[in-house]
Amino acid sequence: MKIESFFDTQSNTFSYVVSCEETKQCAIIDSVKNYDPASGRTDTQCADDVIEYIEKNDFNLQWILETHIHADHLSAAPYIKDKLGGKTGIGSHIGDIQKIFKALLAEDDFKTDGRQFDHRFEDGEKFKIGNLNAHVIHTPGHTPACITFVIEDAVFVGDTLFMPDSGTARCDFPGGDAKTLYNSIKKILSLPEDYRIFICHDYGSSQRNQVANITTVKEEKEKNIHVGNNICEDDFVRMRSERDSTLKMPFLMIPSVQVNMRAGAMPPVEKNGIRYIKIPVDVL
Repeated sequence: MKIESFFDTQSNTFSYVVSCEETKQCAIIDSVKNYDPASGRTDTQCADDVIEYIEKNDFNLQWILETHIHADHLSAAPYIKDKLGGKTGIGSHIGDIQKIFKALLAEDDFKTDGRQFDHRFEDGEKFKIGNLNAHVIHTPGHTPACITFVIEDAVFVGDTLFMPDSGTARCDFPGGDAKTLYNSIKKILSLPEDYRIFICHDYGSSQRNQVANITTVKEEKEKNIHVGNNICEDDFVRMRSERDSTLKMPFLMIPSVQVNMRAGAMPPVEKNGIRYIKIPVDVL
């Protein structure tokens, strides 16, 4: 197994290409398409870097995977699929998120059964990337539909966990819940201690200037500032609730959710031939 990371500086997002060196099959996890909310322009440079890497190595793209509906960047899944093929996949609880934002955005014709994705993974479901063994853990809390991909000894946690000195995901988005997140993190931390954890976002910390993206189950259990050293559920929920009340809305949340609940596709074209992002006023 080979794992290559790609970092988007606009959203501080890590995307990954996981490849089976025996079969040349690969998967992309949490791809990024850039978006400028001031102009409404999109940019595919991050996705193009991933595509170039896959083509250069003669890989065959099997999966385009999402750990959850991201609120801080657009998914590049349709763009990549058009270039390289592959199937899109997300957690089976995607409909829970779609229903929330269908109502918020008055998307009357939008279907909320996850059909926009090629595959919806159930908790515990097993699958393959070439000869690599993979399975899914449902890890809600940050959102109701978050999942973790365990591929051999590599664990892709999305936003559920950060580096040990950065803590854990916020839980104040629609459908989020701190108690649920705590129990999801316990599932991840019950994996073998030497399993590597690959995170989706990093913003640095007071202890280091550079971003980082790889830790281990053991390091998270011992050193994570929010859940390490067996912090109890009540203390975690209290901390998470107090902290979340001070956080600002992610810069790209409104456009990101509208696009990502469509598996990365833009909203439908209006009568004038233009697509639009809706912004709910005085609601969120």
